[in-house]
Amino acid sequence: MIVLRYKIGPTMAVLRQDIDQNIQRLEKVCETDPCVYSNLVEILKKEKKEGTSKMVASCSRALLWLTRTMDFTTGLLRLLSKEMSSKMEELVEECYMSTLKPHHGWIASAAFKVCLKLVPDNKTFMDAIGARDESNETLREDINTLSSLLTPILKEIYRVLEQYELNRLRSM
Repeated sequence: MIVLRYKIGPTMAVLRQDIDQNIQRLEKVCETDPCVYSNLVEILKKEKKEGTSKMVASCSRALLWLTRTMDFTTGLLRLLSKEMSSKMEELVEECYMSTLKPHHGWIASAAFKVCLKLVPDNKTFMDAIGARDESNETLREDINTLSSLLTPILKEIYRVLEQYELNRLRSM
């Protein structure tokens, strides 16, 4: 899933950087005390107790945006699986509108519109993610398997984020 973000082309350079920073932020805290921070809920508890969970550079916010990014990616792959003949630009926009846009301010939304123009065409994208057969049936099966595995995990993470009152945070 994470490797997929490198396959989309220059469009997602800012997204890749954001993802990398969020992962590094979480890793850094986990490395401070691996026994205590063996799971992400402990980090959420710590930041809530300290009153830092909603700060821009918090691990709580990092987890929230990583989850939203995985939700966007999973949704995009699901759309692609159903509508392989649709233009990538249309699929990316449709998925953005339902997953990320509700949480973006006007600056992030405007930046997305610019990035949307750089989305690769279907063939370039399909080649990048390793679509091998002409009918894309294998790819479709792989996407459906990945989606069925990730969907319950994402739902659980969203449930935990809601429990810590993080689910409604928007981008700055």
